[in-house]
Formats: sequence, structure tokens, C-alpha cells
Amino acid sequence: MKKRRAVILFLFLVFAAWAVAHPVLGQEKKNPENPGPELTRAVMCESIEALEPHNTAVAFSIGTGKISCFTSFEGFKSATHAWHRWYRRDALVTAKRLILKPPSWSTYSSIQLREADKGPWRVEITTADNRILKTLRFSVTD
Repeated sequence: MKKRRAVILFLFLVFAAWAVAHPVLGQEKKNPENPGPELTRAVMCESIEALEPHNTAVAFSIGTGKISCFTSFEGFKSATHAWHRWYRRDALVTAKRLILKPPSWSTYSSIQLREADKGPWRVEITTADNRILKTLRFSVTD
């Protein structure tokens, strides 16, 4: 049983690493009639230091205590907002509304980890009109 879990976790981590390395995965094409902000960077990390993500990863230990989703946007002309929607095992845990100011803006949201938070997670990064820009997948482990 332990060997099977290890194999499943390994395959999940390989897929997650592949997904992070391919920025097109989880993105939709821009609508020329409503261009909105362009997502230029999106990563999961352990912390934000000096306004930059620190210790980016696709698997986080529960002992980390807190994890963050860091995003950067550009290409918009007026203030708007974006959403970070945090899902654990396909259940919405929280939705964070983040203000964006032109011409470019970086922002992040975080969650505190609890023992019950182990397992697969994703954060959907969406525009104000709910267009999905990217989905980041990661795991919380022992």
C-alpha cells in the first residue's frame, strides 16, 4: 500500500512539474473585444519576500504553515481586479479578490495550512469577468 501511494504521489508530482513548465496549459485565448489584463507570471510559493515569490514548488509540506499564489499582470489601461480561487479536491475553499492597477501589477494571496489540508489543490486565476487565465496545481503533503 505504501509503495502504491509513493508511485501515485510521484506521478502526480511529475505531472504537476510538467504543467508548471508549460505556461499555455490552463490558459484560454484572449478575447480581442475584451482584452483585459495579461497574466505574465503565476507561481505557487512558500512565502513572499521583497515583493518576490520565495521557494516556488508544486508540492508543499504541511509543516510549511502557509503557502501563497503569486501573480503578475500587464497590458491593461484601467484599474480592475482578478480572482484567486483556491480548491482542495475540487471543493472551493476560498476566493480572493485582488485589485490590479495599470499599467502592470503583481499581487498574491495566501492560505494557512492545517492538518486536514493534505492532498491535491489548485488555484484558478481568473479575470473580473471570470475568464480563466491559468490553473496552478499543487499538493500538500506530510
